Formats: sequence, structure tokens, C-alpha cells
Amino acid sequence: MIAPPDRTPLPRAFFDRPVLEVAPDLLGRILVRTTPDGPIALRLTEVEAYDGPNDPGSHAYRGRTARNAVMFGPPGHVYVYFTYGMWHCMNLVCGPEGRASAVLLRAGQVVEGAELARKRRVSARNDKELAKGPARLATALEVDRVLDGTDACDSGETPLRMLTGTPVPSYQVRSGPRTGVAGEGGDGDLHPWRYWVDGDPTVSPYRAHVPRRRRS
Repeated sequence: MIAPPDRTPLPRAFFDRPVLEVAPDLLGRILVRTTPDGPIALRLTEVEAYDGPNDPGSHAYRGRTARNAVMFGPPGHVYVYFTYGMWHCMNLVCGPEGRASAVLLRAGQVVEGAELARKRRVSARNDKELAKGPARLATALEVDRVLDGTDACDSGETPLRMLTGTPVPSYQVRSGPRTGVAGEGGDGDLHPWRYWVDGDPTVSPYRAHVPRRRRS
């Protein structure tokens, strides 16, 4: 049986490019999460690019650590991190191996398996909110650090896989400052590296960085 064009796996060469090329090109692509209960498919509508040593907002800006090791390649693998002691966020590694860069998956439309996503996102008021934000996306897809390093280009049995989907035309893609990034990395003039589908209701609202207050 031949898979339809929009359901063919993305090749590794797709990710083996500069992160600023890959990030907007991910919009409209399909991410499939295979679970014991069945698959959940997500159409990506919002992403952010992080460019390693050239990017003060990147986890890899100061070099390799045990936490960010997956960012250094190979491309096409999944980088999952835990933040604020509460949430997981999911990224796709890009660029040549050895040079850390990745795309944060910020939001998407659940196009298959919504009933499974709803069980994980019981606070969502409607299906548009199931994956509206990076932590919500990871929760809806049941993604955690166990999946860190997963090969999303593997055409075999794999818990996460990227498919071709339907790329979004360039005139529908918008860009701007990244959400919640502090300092120079949050400057929209220097790093307008958040990309989203214009007018899509699943895109998360922009929020500037707010410093966390220390408890007295």
C-alpha cells in the first residue's frame, strides 16, 4: 500500500539545513505520536527557531551539557526538556551534526486522535486549545523526557514521526519575537524567529518575558 503524499515521512535531509530555513518550513507538516491507545496526529501551526552558539536564547548558547546533548545532532531527532519544574517542551533538531540548533514546537491542530488528546488535556475548553502552546502540545501528545533523542525520521515503529503534510504558503507565514525569551534573545528586531500561520485559531498568544520573582 502506497501512503498518500502528505503522509510520507520527512527525510533527514529536510532537517539537515539551517534552522531558519527549517522552522517556517515545518508549518503545515504533520507530527504523529504513536501511543498504546492509538495515534495522535498534529498539524504544526506555530514554531520557534533556536540557533545554538549564535543565539543567546538557546539552551546550547554556552555549549554542550547533559541536558542539551541531543541538540548537537544528528538532525531529525527530538529534543525534550523539562521547565519550571512542571512542563515538558518538544523540539526538532536541525542543521549539521555537531552544531546545536533546534525548532521548538509551540502549537498545532490535532487532526487525528482528538479523543486521546482530550484525556490528557482535560482543562482545554475546546479542541482548538488542545495544543495551543508548547507545554500543552507536549501534554496532549504525552511527550516527556523518556522520548528525548527519538528519531522522528525513522519510518519504522517509532513513538514520534514527522510527515510531509501540506506546507503553508509563504504569504500565510508570519514572524516576530519569540515568546517569553529574555534579554537580547527576545529582541524581535534581532531574532524575529517565531513563525506562525496567520489567522490560525490554534496559535498561542504572544507574551513577552516577565522576570520570575524570588520568594522572600
